[in-house]
Amino acid sequence: MTHWTNPKSMAKTLKNLHIQQPRLKVTLPKIPSSFAWSIVGLYKLTGNLSPLFSIYSLLCSISCSVTLSPFSFRFSKIKIRVNMGVNLKAIVGFVFLSFLLFAVVSSASNDGLLRIGLKKVKLDKNNRIAARLDSKETLRASIRKYNLCGNLGESEDTDIVALKNYLDSQYYGEIGVGSPPQKFTVIFDTGSSNLWVPSSKCYLSVACYFHSKYDSGKSSTYKKNGKSAEIRYGSGSISGFFSNDAVEVGGLVVKDQEFIEATKEPNITFLVAKFDGILGLGFKEISVGDAVPVWDNMIKHGLIKEPVFSFWLNRNAEDEEGGEIVFGGMDPNHYKGKHTFVPVTRKGYWQFNMGDVHIGDKPTGYCASGCAAIADSGTSLLAGPTTIITMINQAIGASGVVSQQCKAVVSQYGEAIMDLLLSQAQPKRICSQIGLCTFDGTRGISIGIQSVVDEGNDKSSGVLGDAMCPACEMAVVWMRSQLKQNQTQDRILDYVNQLCERMPNPMGESAVDCESVPSMPTVAFTIGGKEFELAPEEYILKVGQGSAAQCISGFTALDIPPPRGPLWILGDIFMGRYHTVFDSGKLRVGFAEAA
Repeated sequence: MTHWTNPKSMAKTLKNLHIQQPRLKVTLPKIPSSFAWSIVGLYKLTGNLSPLFSIYSLLCSISCSVTLSPFSFRFSKIKIRVNMGVNLKAIVGFVFLSFLLFAVVSSASNDGLLRIGLKKVKLDKNNRIAARLDSKETLRASIRKYNLCGNLGESEDTDIVALKNYLDSQYYGEIGVGSPPQKFTVIFDTGSSNLWVPSSKCYLSVACYFHSKYDSGKSSTYKKNGKSAEIRYGSGSISGFFSNDAVEVGGLVVKDQEFIEATKEPNITFLVAKFDGILGLGFKEISVGDAVPVWDNMIKHGLIKEPVFSFWLNRNAEDEEGGEIVFGGMDPNHYKGKHTFVPVTRKGYWQFNMGDVHIGDKPTGYCASGCAAIADSGTSLLAGPTTIITMINQAIGASGVVSQQCKAVVSQYGEAIMDLLLSQAQPKRICSQIGLCTFDGTRGISIGIQSVVDEGNDKSSGVLGDAMCPACEMAVVWMRSQLKQNQTQDRILDYVNQLCERMPNPMGESAVDCESVPSMPTVAFTIGGKEFELAPEEYILKVGQGSAAQCISGFTALDIPPPRGPLWILGDIFMGRYHTVFDSGKLRVGFAEAA
């Protein structure tokens, strides 16, 4: 395929493309200059020309849906021969699909387990560019405000869903919707509960023309529903309406499954995504429209051996096999030893209690009394409290953003905090004692927030208090951790100043030196009384090859206050190292070393 070096010539070619054959000449719809230049931009972003055929087939279907005698046409150096009696739209669609289709193996074996092969898409710079174009700044701000508007069902966990950036996800599988089944590539997402795919009625979102679309008119088992639906993610919302149809998962058919036909998708997020839709494997409690999840219906109709499914994600970059999700149990070839199980503490997400986090051989102490955690296959990264992510960033040398508020707390109040800690003052009261927070009986809250709750409070320090309170609370945790290691006051204050310089980047990414990866410490999570370690090669994402390679920390910040937090999201980085079992029957989650 020819690659244009001059965007003007590319735009001109797109405008003037037409088809010729000996007996009949058909001129396709003229492409406006603005549209042609948009295609140039998409080509430069994705490096992929094949989606042009999909958009062109749309234009053709509007004004030139005719049956032609044998003809051929040329696009750049591609020549296609079309047989007599074949509709032009179908041919263009075939060309487009031939660029994108890949085989995904699924089977129902003699052991009664349903296996779905997962496709692994390699993380590259194009993924990262597209992800940066996503509205991450708005996303992070929304998470910190804890007041995102309506999302998954009536759940209050909107901030967790907002963390999702599906562009980072690397594992996809194939399902069918309708009779005969129309094939779609989906993310099997334990962090949501709805099934949605693009609809053939999605006319105004460019992203829809880059993916397979469900056409109810081609299915004999379609049932009209019509109820409207919307799911809001941090990277934008998808909206559409509910329909009912048969859903095929690895050869098993779930009849009359309620799902969402998406008629609007965020263009940047889903434009370059390698998947068509999402199949949620969370609980019904977070389902939009109170729709029964596919997994629940599989159990209800007795389609699987046991109410258990498991994930094996292949983290070997050299292997073509991406991994496997097994419905009905677990494959012993994919794990070593026994699983450590912990009970689900809150239905909705697969949420459980987690113990302390260790950096190297040193405990951070932050989750010693317990933190909540969620196993989420739809999130590639590891998300946790800023306090701990900053400590990890410091240990691995990740570059972040200097926090002036953090440094101000250390310089102005550092010694006072140290004195209070040494005098055995209650740590969660210290920041209120020095006037940076008020105390609500369980934890410090910023004075600015307290003044909104209590209009009679005239002690508010306004914006300063809002900014200084969380910085103070982090400083207390850091200093307390160092005191337990018998460090001197000067060394502790110096260490905390270093941590201030490692505050996580607001855009969610922290870069590290690729050559330093072998010397970085392990990071371990305590689950069910057992430590689950991650080596640096497992929590660092490498983008690109050779001298052009970039290394990015797999940790990102997410701050959820009590009683729901502190909270960790254990995404694909963790699930890649540890085979993960989701047991709906006994309401538990299990982890074992992946084989």
